[in-house]
Amino acid sequence: MSIRKSPLKVLAFGLSVIVTSSLVSANTLKDSTGFKSPIPAKVETSRTAWWEKARFGMFIHWGVYTIPAGKYNGKYYSGLGEWIMRDANIPVATYKDYAKQFNPTQYDPEAWVKMAKEAGMKYIVITTKHHDGFALFDTKASDWNVVKATPYGKDLIKPLAEACRKLGMKLGFYYSQANDWGNKGGATERGYWDKDQVGSMDEYIDKVAVPQVREILTNYGDVAELWWDVPTDMTKERAAKFLPLLKLQPHIITNDRLGGNIKGDLFTPEQYIPATGIKGLWETCMTMNDTWGFKTDDHNWKSSKQLIQNLIEASSKGGNYLLNVGPEPTGKFPAPIIQRLADIGKWMKINGESIYGTIPGPFKVIPWGKVTEKPITNGSTILYLHVFNWPKNGKLLLPGLSNALSSAQILAGGKSLKFKKEDNNVVVNVPENAPDENATVIKIMIKGKPEVTPFIPGPEPDGSILLYPGLASFSAPNGVDMMRPEGGEEQNIGFWTDARSSAAWQFNVKIPGTYTLETFISTSSATSVIKLRSGNQVLTKTLPKTGGYNTYTKINLGKFIFTKPGLTTIKLEAEPNNWMPVNIKKIVLSFK
Repeated sequence: MSIRKSPLKVLAFGLSVIVTSSLVSANTLKDSTGFKSPIPAKVETSRTAWWEKARFGMFIHWGVYTIPAGKYNGKYYSGLGEWIMRDANIPVATYKDYAKQFNPTQYDPEAWVKMAKEAGMKYIVITTKHHDGFALFDTKASDWNVVKATPYGKDLIKPLAEACRKLGMKLGFYYSQANDWGNKGGATERGYWDKDQVGSMDEYIDKVAVPQVREILTNYGDVAELWWDVPTDMTKERAAKFLPLLKLQPHIITNDRLGGNIKGDLFTPEQYIPATGIKGLWETCMTMNDTWGFKTDDHNWKSSKQLIQNLIEASSKGGNYLLNVGPEPTGKFPAPIIQRLADIGKWMKINGESIYGTIPGPFKVIPWGKVTEKPITNGSTILYLHVFNWPKNGKLLLPGLSNALSSAQILAGGKSLKFKKEDNNVVVNVPENAPDENATVIKIMIKGKPEVTPFIPGPEPDGSILLYPGLASFSAPNGVDMMRPEGGEEQNIGFWTDARSSAAWQFNVKIPGTYTLETFISTSSATSVIKLRSGNQVLTKTLPKTGGYNTYTKINLGKFIFTKPGLTTIKLEAEPNNWMPVNIKKIVLSFK
């Protein structure tokens, strides 16, 4: 992968555009292997219908960078595995010598596809060419490819395409259209470091990038998704040269990273799941450890539990989860990847119906987990409750749900559960212990479409009140989104790039008195001042430097006095004359 994290996590890509239908001429595409792909005269359903139901895919980053695997001249580089050429400023000729060692004799594409299927994945996206410019396919546009530059000498994409067709897996292609450090004229993001890279980018686009995209869209049968990446120096005119090629695959789905203000179909958050989802179609891509391409020194593996919960969270917010694997240079998957795929598959075999074809559940924030929804045709709706934090009192609260329940059961095994209405909520009685430590799914049937009154936080059992970022109402100048919640269970307010933006919470005070406000904040190297207002009370707080937007520090914001019970509001705003962007986690009001 290729996006470097910025402190504010602001990605310079537009929002997605949903294309609901596609009308094409009757035609038959034939690739170089003889495979025929019939294209119907009329497409009755959305191009993206299959994708919206799939929810789960495999990303594969593979190439010559697996030979140095993060190490050059005896030194390990802390960056991403596939960025070693750039991070170490390796000369082109030196880097191309690595290809002489790239001989993946243990490559078994059918085994790859079977592992993806058994994990519950519905599609695969593989890097046909990453930023180092090395093509995994047989291309006539550049000799810098697996056929001509390696002892392996064979196209790696063709057998994968054949395995996907054989096993019923959809296949998509990643292609680095702008950054190319091995072909003259390709963009380099931070400038050339080798004279062998110097050239005309327009000539590179015309003679390498456009011909190679034509090849991958012509020679391998149906292509489900085209994943552009990092549009360095991609003007509107350069980007426009790629668009006619999409007619070669009328059903193809594209992402938002081509450049030239071309939106594509998908917004692609990277390494995070938006706290409240994104309007339109979106697909979050994420690594299992810290890198996309294989690195021998990266052992920081996410647990199977975390990966399962990430999949659930993305689905619960209306997005897809594109989970990356980085094969070794031999063609084998590292053992930790194989184990995690097996663990996810075991969970999906039992609980997959709570992921595939679902939409976001009706609740804005649920403290115990995530909810997906599946409308059905007999006047009822299924809600899938994914419980991450098992209730200690045996009662699972569905706040504000006014619908009548028809049934409730644990999806694994089908054990029926009792339920009842309490005040304006539904309570489901659950066993003392969680049946599944990863995430227990409870399937409930409700009558009609979900009707949920807005959840207004009140006192927790210990008397504290928790103001989660996802429960806030946001105000921004001209309606521009310059402040919003992000993250998963540990949400924070981020993207706060305009001092005129603000957030406000409503909550219920049941016990009047003095409340202490605390939170965790992260800032850059600059101090910042924020204000909190409640009625006539104002708290002004100078925030300390934390050293970075991923480094959080707990702070005491001050005290508010609430003299009577009832609905109360707190507003968070910036001090415009002394403010720099800040990330803020949930605000905790403690009554003492």
